Amino acid sequence: MKKSNNTGSITLPDTFVSDIRSIIEQGRKQAYAAAGQVAIETFWNIGRRIVKEEQNGEIRAGYGTRLIPLLADKLKVEYGNGYGKRNLAYYRQFYLTFNNLEILHTRVQNLTWSHIRRILSVTNQQAREWYFIAAAEEMWSVRELDRNISTQYFERRLAKQLSTDVDDLPKSTECDPMEYIKNPVVAEFMGFRRDSVFSETELEQALINNLEKFILELGRGFAFVERQQHIVSDTTDFFIDLVFYNYKMKRFVIFEIKTHRLTHQDIGQLDMYVRMYDDLIKDDNDQPTIGVLLCTDTDNTIARYSVLHDSDQLFAAKYMTYMPTEEELRREIEQQKQFFLEQHKEENKG
Repeated sequence: MKKSNNTGSITLPDTFVSDIRSIIEQGRKQAYAAAGQVAIETFWNIGRRIVKEEQNGEIRAGYGTRLIPLLADKLKVEYGNGYGKRNLAYYRQFYLTFNNLEILHTRVQNLTWSHIRRILSVTNQQAREWYFIAAAEEMWSVRELDRNISTQYFERRLAKQLSTDVDDLPKSTECDPMEYIKNPVVAEFMGFRRDSVFSETELEQALINNLEKFILELGRGFAFVERQQHIVSDTTDFFIDLVFYNYKMKRFVIFEIKTHRLTHQDIGQLDMYVRMYDDLIKDDNDQPTIGVLLCTDTDNTIARYSVLHDSDQLFAAKYMTYMPTEEELRREIEQQKQFFLEQHKEENKG
């Protein structure tokens, strides 16, 4: 510590003050997290008690349907709106979704009640359990989680079959490209209107300008490598639109962007780039390169008869530059599922 020559007052070193501030901030974060976990367990216990009371009171006419409104009237007076009818119904649903407290603790790490309440709105049980795991492991913010649910992230993955055992999902699928490539790709964050006209250069620039959001849309493990990466063959120069590396799959993923419907020429170009990348760039420790062609629409005939058919390294996906309605997106997902099945028709026959 230093003494001022003029006043005799003590001047504290900046590093000392900074260290104390860091300790306080860390302590606040830990206290907030701990309080959040206590709140979650409290809500779970309330839900359990409600369900138990419903079961005990089945012989009384109308008891189950009146239980939550009557309870809310009692609790709101003393504890506020956090214990109104809607929240009590959420607590009940929370318990019914996860009625094993030990399992609950392993699956809601890093999640707040806001996360949990948003996930509880998902009607598909398998999707709901997947969102619990993914949001906790990837540490999604509530906003990120909301967008992923709204854009049907779970349903847009290209996997033909999803594990029915939610405990196996993160480990058993983390190296499978079909767990990472989504179709369609929702890219409303680029700022284009539904009827916008743009060039491939403008589209690529819009993705670069919103790179963080694009990576969130791509999913787990993606890191940006280079734009317009230069590859030289014996006689020709080539430029790949966008290159990423996925550290979970341990492989490069190259993207080619088109402002038109899928063509066989596009697939041939992408196939050549993937082969060149494996030969000239990929390290021996890397898995084979994946190529993804983003286009305005896909084509089942090309999926069936081009090199795209039965390829483990080539994918095509439709991109949407606007946020579709829930029904539009559901319809697109079904159409793209058929497109995927055309690529693997013979395999699926067996």
